[in-house]
Amino acid sequence: MDPHVCKQRRASVEEAFADRSRLSDPLVRESIEWTIAQLDAGELRVAERDADGQWQSQPWLQQAILLFFAIRGIEKVEVGPFEYHDKIPLKKGFDKAGVRVVPPGVVRYGAFLEPQVVLMPGYVNIGARVGARTMVDTWATVGSCAQVGSDCHLSGGVGIGGVLEPPGARPVIIEDGVFVGSRVVVVEGMVVGKESVLGAGVVLTSSTAILDVTGPEVVEHRGRIPARSVVIPGVRTKRFPAGEFGLPCALIIGRRSESTDRKVSLNSALRDFGVQV
Repeated sequence: MDPHVCKQRRASVEEAFADRSRLSDPLVRESIEWTIAQLDAGELRVAERDADGQWQSQPWLQQAILLFFAIRGIEKVEVGPFEYHDKIPLKKGFDKAGVRVVPPGVVRYGAFLEPQVVLMPGYVNIGARVGARTMVDTWATVGSCAQVGSDCHLSGGVGIGGVLEPPGARPVIIEDGVFVGSRVVVVEGMVVGKESVLGAGVVLTSSTAILDVTGPEVVEHRGRIPARSVVIPGVRTKRFPAGEFGLPCALIIGRRSESTDRKVSLNSALRDFGVQV
């Protein structure tokens, strides 16, 4: 991609986001369409690591998605016996991309799936990215702009939250090699570190207390699951004027072994720590 062209397109998008009257300019609309096409092709991505290895979002890409909604009209889309009525077309070209999509799995245009992704009857929204060899299992959803790494498994019913507003808000990041158990919910810009295991039913939000109970003292985290953690749902007691009640939290109960490969380590984690998936 030509950096000069990208810089011009970015400036056009940012100017239009600040002044919606510019959406009537064909060149501005072209810049928006170009940007979404680059997201769809995987040439751009909403969140990337910076020089320090930290995840940073690119607000102008979120702006472009919002503007794309603004310039699109609702159209009827027919796919075999299915009919849709939406502003965003469906993604195409899975055969050339080396991606398996099982009916009625849906990927919106503007999302990108790397080779050997398997999408069961689930959903991947615009701006999202799913890494190579990752499985998105039945009724799992990957929300707008969420970034899922390679060699992950999103089990049945998993909800990976999306974010478009405000532009600049960090999307959910699932790093490489993560196993996400059934009915897990991850939202509000959470980062799940590399090769972690989330047991069934874990709910992670920006305010969720993540308690590492593997040592003699509890260590509390928020907003991020450390790499290779094994996590299960938990409850922490808190006193209120009306009495003591249990508040949901997440418990880090162990680490995946460094001495085994991912598959063996996952089986070991599930067996040794009794994690339900």
